[in-house]
Amino acid sequence: MSDLEQIKIAVRNFTAERAWQPFHSPKNLAMALAGETGELVSLFQWLTEAQSRSLTPEQLADAADEIADVQMYLVALADQLGIGIADAVANKMVKNAQKYPADQFRGSARKYNDPPA
Repeated sequence: MSDLEQIKIAVRNFTAERAWQPFHSPKNLAMALAGETGELVSLFQWLTEAQSRSLTPEQLADAADEIADVQMYLVALADQLGIGIADAVANKMVKNAQKYPADQFRGSARKYNDPPA
């Protein structure tokens, strides 16, 4: 069983034990996901690039908690929609490889529809 499958089962069980299923509509889960993503972003908001790469142990623990929250809501949302995350990622990577050929985008932060510099 994959890690994502184990997370999905754990989140399902946690939700069922609390009878939260009526509240876990795709809309509500997407909104909760956005909120948790915002909490993750807020941890980095005023850090420099260098600071963001060398977090204190407390900052790292906070980031781990927020990443876990984001992952749990993402897994729950995908579960509600019947989307397999691993398959969705694999399909999106194929699309990204077509949009961003390595020989044309190596070392560049430009978007696929921006003209080359």
